[in-house]
Amino acid sequence: MKWMGFQAILTIVSHFVFIGFAFSALQALRLDRYIVPERQGKYKLVLVLVSVALGFLCSEFFLSFIDNIRNLSYLFSK
Repeated sequence: MKWMGFQAILTIVSHFVFIGFAFSALQALRLDRYIVPERQGKYKLVLVLVSVALGFLCSEFFLSFIDNIRNLSYLFSK
């Protein structure tokens, strides 16, 4: 039961960390220079939504990769 709790905490932390990475990476692109001032609010909303989507996808890939590596031990065990 403790393993499930640890896995839940790891998943939540991973999602938030990767969402933060995605948000920072998208902000570093400085795409706001190309958006007219009247649409800055909508741009910020799209930036947050794209960051959440991209961060979630990267986090799921990372967690799936770790899970598959962990399951490789069953392939080599006797």
